[in-house]
Amino acid sequence: MATRPGQRRSGDQHVVAEAPDGSVLLAVVDGLGHGDEAADAAERAAALLRRHAEESVIALARRCHHGLQGTRGVVMTLARISPHDETLTWLGVGNVEGLLLRGRTEAPRESVLMRGGVVGYQLPPLSASVHAVLHGDCVILATDGLRPEFTDALSADDVPQRLAERLLTQFRREADDALVLVARYQGARGA
Repeated sequence: MATRPGQRRSGDQHVVAEAPDGSVLLAVVDGLGHGDEAADAAERAAALLRRHAEESVIALARRCHHGLQGTRGVVMTLARISPHDETLTWLGVGNVEGLLLRGRTEAPRESVLMRGGVVGYQLPPLSASVHAVLHGDCVILATDGLRPEFTDALSADDVPQRLAERLLTQFRREADDALVLVARYQGARGA
C-alpha cells in the first residue's frame, strides 16, 4: 500500500479474513477521493467486512452499502475462495481491478466484472461470478492508484509479496493512494 504524497492516511484498505467454514474473504476497498474522509469510509467498510466475513460477497456489498450511507462511499472488489469446492466467487462495484491468473500458463486469465456505482451512495444490481480455482492460481486485486498497464506485467510464478511490491513500484500513480493484494491458492487442506 502507498499513501498519496501529502496525506497522512490512505483511502485504500484491504481485508484478508478466514470464515468459520474455512473459506477466505479477500477484499480491496478504495474510499472516494483522498484524505481523512476517504480513509474513514474505507476503514469503516473494511471493519464491516472483517466483522461479517462469513457472509456471501453479495450480502457483504449490501451490508457495506447500508453501513456507509452518509460517507463519501467506496468502490470495492470482494472475492471469496472456498477450498471445499475449490471456487472463487467475486464481484466488483466501481473500479477496483480483480484478476485471476492461472498457475497453468495455457489457461486463460479471468477478470472480475466491475459494475458502475458507489457503495454507500448508488449500489448497482449485484451479480457475483464463480470460477474454479486450482493449486497455484493467483488472485490480484488493485485500486486505480496503479496505471492500467500493470495487467500486462503479471506472472503467476512470482512470489505474491514480490509481485505486489513490484507492481506498486513500477505502476503506481503518484497522485493517488495505491494498493495491491496478491494471494496464491495453495489448494484444499488435506488434498
